[in-house]
Amino acid sequence: MSDDQSSRRSSGDNRRGDSPANYEEESASVSAAKNPSRLAKEQFRYDFPATVETGEKPRPTPDDGQEVTDRAAVIGQDGRWVAGWALRIIVLAGAGYLLFKGLGLIWVGLLPVVLALLICTVLWPPVRVLREKAHFPAALAVLVTILGAFALFAAVIAAIAPSVVNQVPTLVRRAEEGIQSIIDWMQGPPLNLELEQLQNAVNEIGTVLQESSGQIFSGVVTGLSTATSFLVTVFVTLVLTFFFLKDGPRFLPWLRKYLGGNVGWHLTEVFSRTWNTLAGFIRTQAIVSFVDAFFIGLGLVIMQVPLAFALAVITFIAGFIPIVGAITAGALAVVVALVTNGFWPAVIVLVIIIAVQQLESNILQPVLQSKAMNLHAAIVLLAVTVGSTLFGIIGAFLAVPVAATLAVWLRYHSEMVALRAGEITIDDIKIDTDNSKTKSTLESFSSVRDRLKRIATRRDEDEGAAVPVGRPSD
Repeated sequence: MSDDQSSRRSSGDNRRGDSPANYEEESASVSAAKNPSRLAKEQFRYDFPATVETGEKPRPTPDDGQEVTDRAAVIGQDGRWVAGWALRIIVLAGAGYLLFKGLGLIWVGLLPVVLALLICTVLWPPVRVLREKAHFPAALAVLVTILGAFALFAAVIAAIAPSVVNQVPTLVRRAEEGIQSIIDWMQGPPLNLELEQLQNAVNEIGTVLQESSGQIFSGVVTGLSTATSFLVTVFVTLVLTFFFLKDGPRFLPWLRKYLGGNVGWHLTEVFSRTWNTLAGFIRTQAIVSFVDAFFIGLGLVIMQVPLAFALAVITFIAGFIPIVGAITAGALAVVVALVTNGFWPAVIVLVIIIAVQQLESNILQPVLQSKAMNLHAAIVLLAVTVGSTLFGIIGAFLAVPVAATLAVWLRYHSEMVALRAGEITIDDIKIDTDNSKTKSTLESFSSVRDRLKRIATRRDEDEGAAVPVGRPSD
C-alpha cells in the first residue's frame, strides 16, 4: 500500500471516528474523485450555497436526495402568477369600462357636484375663518362668503362697465369706417370689384339665410335648450356649494361612523389629499389666467387698443374655460384692434396673443400644475388631450383634476403597500388630515398609527423564507 493511500485511510479513520456524517462526506468525496461528473456536482454543491426566496418547501429529487425545487414547479408557479395577474387586469378593465358608461348616464347630475366641489375649494378658506375666528354660525358664514364672492364679481363688472359704455360709440364709428375701408379695398386692385357686384353678393347671402331659416330656427331652439340646461346647472351648482360649505365638515365623521375605524380613516386621508389637490389646481389655474391676462393686456396697452382693461379682465375669466375661453378672448381682442387700429396693428396683437397663449399652455401651465398636483407635465398635457377629445370643453377643464385625483389614490395605495411590505414606516408617510381635529372628527389618530405599525411589523413566518439550494440543511 502506498504512502498516499495510507494517509488517506488514516484520515478517513479519523473522520470516521468523529461522526457518521463526516464518514458519509468522505465517502462521497472519494467516489467523486473517481467520477468526474460527480466531482463537478460536489464542487458546485460546496462552492455555491445559493439561496432562493420561495413560499414552498423545496422538494427532494430522487437521484441524489438533495433539497432542490423542481424546474416544472417553478415554471408552473410563474405561469399561475401571470395568469392571475392577467385575470385581475381583465376584471379591472371591465370594471373601468362599466364605470365609464355609468358615469356617462349620470353625468347631468354629476357635473354640478364636481363644479360645486371646485368652487368650495376656493370659498372654504374664508368660510373657515368666519366660523373659527369670528364664531359665525355655519349657514351665516357660508351665506356671507357667497354674497361676498358675488359682490366682488359685481365690483369687477362695475369697474369695467363705464369704460365699455364710454367707448362703445367710438367702436361703432370705427367699425363703420373699417367696413367702408374694406369695401374700398375690394373695389380697388387687385380685386377691382364694382359696388353692384358687392350688392349682389350681399343679396345672395340673404337668399341663403332665408333658405336655411328652418335650420337656423332649429339651431336657435337647440341653443335655448342648451342655455336653459346651463342655467339649471348653474343654479344646482350654487345650491350644492352652499350645502357643501355648510355641512361638509360633517361628511368625514359620518363616513367613519358607517364604514368603521380602519376603512373610514383610510378614506378620510385619501379625501383630505384629494381636497388639497383640487385646491392646488384652482390656485394654479388662477395664477395662469392672471399671467395670461396681464401680458395680453400689457400688449393691448402698448398697441393703444381701446378697452384694454376690459379685454384683460375677460381674458382672465375666460382662462378658466379651457381651449374655447382663450380662443374667444383672443379673437375678441383681435377684432377690436382690427376695427379701431387697422389691419397691421391687429396682426401684431394676434401675434402677441398667440405667443402668450403658447407659452402659457405649453410651459407655464404644465409646470405649475405638475408641481401643485405632483403630476408630470407630460401627464397634464396627455390628460387635457384625452379629456377634450372624449368630453369636449368640460372634459378639458376637468381632465387635470381627475388625473390628479387618480394619482392621489394610486400614490396612497402604493404607500400602504410599502408600509405593509416593511419598506417604510408610518413615520415616513406625510399625513394630510388635520391633526388638530383628528381626535374629534376621526376618533383617535394615535390608535390608528399604532394599528398601522402593527400591520407593518406583522409577518407570516411560513412565507417568504430563504432556503438553501444545493446543500441540505442540518
